[in-house]
Formats: sequence, structure tokens, C-alpha cells
Amino acid sequence: MALIVRNQAGVVDVKTEGNSERMEKSMCWCTTKLVVGSTRDLHGIPPVVLSGPCKDVTSTNSKYFHVAMQGCDNTRIDHITIDAPANSVNTDGIHIGPINGLNITNSIIKTGDDCISFGDGSTNIHVEKVTCGPGHGISIGSLGKYPNEKPVQGIWIKNCTLSGTDNGVRIKSWPGSYPGNVNDVHFEDIITDKVANPIIIDQNYCPGRVCKKDLPSRVKISNVSFRNIKGTSTTQVALKLNCSAGSPCDNVELADINLTYSGGQVTSTSRCSNVKPKVVGQIIPPPCPGLYHD
Repeated sequence: MALIVRNQAGVVDVKTEGNSERMEKSMCWCTTKLVVGSTRDLHGIPPVVLSGPCKDVTSTNSKYFHVAMQGCDNTRIDHITIDAPANSVNTDGIHIGPINGLNITNSIIKTGDDCISFGDGSTNIHVEKVTCGPGHGISIGSLGKYPNEKPVQGIWIKNCTLSGTDNGVRIKSWPGSYPGNVNDVHFEDIITDKVANPIIIDQNYCPGRVCKKDLPSRVKISNVSFRNIKGTSTTQVALKLNCSAGSPCDNVELADINLTYSGGQVTSTSRCSNVKPKVVGQIIPPPCPGLYHD
């Protein structure tokens, strides 16, 4: 598969390991760099650095992450289009971190993995007016797999639409993990259209079943809000807060949630562990049965 970046200003051919990737470079720049495709650490392919305001770029059928933002502080990406089929593996649309200060707006992401993924060291990130799907949703993590991961904090995801994705808005960490921290993360004004797991915290994230499931995650999640999230869920459990037994989630807020099950006459449900959420307004499905709500 080829990675193609389309816009107005010329064409470059990047030859790596016997392969040729055809790229059209746009007038796009960041404070330091915008990496299209992936970094060498992620995929063994040298980055392509674009210069100009980071706007109006299209990436099609990347072999791996379409865009990786690392060390590119105080950057804005606007009107980016990412296009890959739902069955393409590890084709995250935009992977972030470590980075301090990033705005992503007015973008369309279709891919086979996370539309936007936040790695460790992601701080002060604003995402607004992004359409995601197909894909695995918008995800914080996965975190805790490696030692000395930097905190993730100051993340705002607002006014986004997810359609036909495998997850909606998600925070994920590994069981038996190294210590980590997620703090001050907010999802607001989100629409889900036939999305599996529209709201999910998963601190037992274990793809491939290769992990220490008998040990709790040591990633601490605190000060997280899910506000005004509405739409349909393809899973009956539309709201899942699976926090760590070793480090329970603190100060999680659910406000004005309306998620209905699209699969039949039964109603949507929720499932919670190791969390006592604060509830504001009407919440559908009723949150965390059997738990006390503030």
C-alpha cells in the first residue's frame, strides 16, 4: 500500500527498504515538524516533514500510522483527511505524544485502528469537529506497557461524531502495568451513530491475550468527564467504566448522556467497577447499577 499526501505543491518519491512511496507535499508546517506516515521508531521508515500551516492534507492507505505528532509543540492541524479501509491493521489516523500543545479541527478520519490515539506525554490537546469512522474510535492510550511513561493530561475532545466505529471515546491501560497517570480529560458534545462501546474506560486492555490479567493496572485515572454524549450503540452495554482494582478511578463525571441500543427491543445498560461516578442530569443507560451516585 502507498501513503499519498495530496495538495498543490509538488511531488516527492521516498524510497525505503526497496519500496517507493509517492507523496505530494502540501504547504504545511509546524513549530518543529509534522511527521506524515510514521517515525523510524514506529515503523522503520524515515519521516516526511511538511512545511506551511498544517491544513488541507490528505493521507491515503498508509502502511502504519498516517500521522505521528511527536515533539511538535504548540501546533495546529486543520482540515486533514485520512482514508484507509476498516480492515487495515495498525493504521492509526493521528498518533499523538509526547507533545505539549496541539489543536486538531475540522477533520475526517476513516481508518482500521484508532482515529486519534494519545500516547504518554500528550498534554494540552484540543480536538474539535472531527468525524471518525470506520475505526476504533478516539482513544487515550493504551498506557502502562512501558516503564517511565509520562503523564497524559489536559485533553479536550469536543463536538465530534463517531460513526460505525468499534469504540467511541475510550481510555485504555494494560493490566499489570507500569505506573502512569491520566488526569484532566474531557469528552463533550459527542454524537455516536451505531458505535460499539460508545463510552469506555478499560483498564484491563489486553489485545492478543498476552498480558498479566491477574494483576491490576497501575495507571491512575482521575478528573475525567463525559458530557452531552448522545446516539446509538451496537453493544447493549453502552457505558462501561472498568477501572483498576489497584488504583480506582477518581472524580469521573457523567452528565447528560443518552445512548440507546440499536440492536433490538432491549434497552441499553451500563457496567462499572472500581469507580463511583458523579452523575449530572439525565443518564441513559442508568449508570453503574448498585453504586452510590453523588
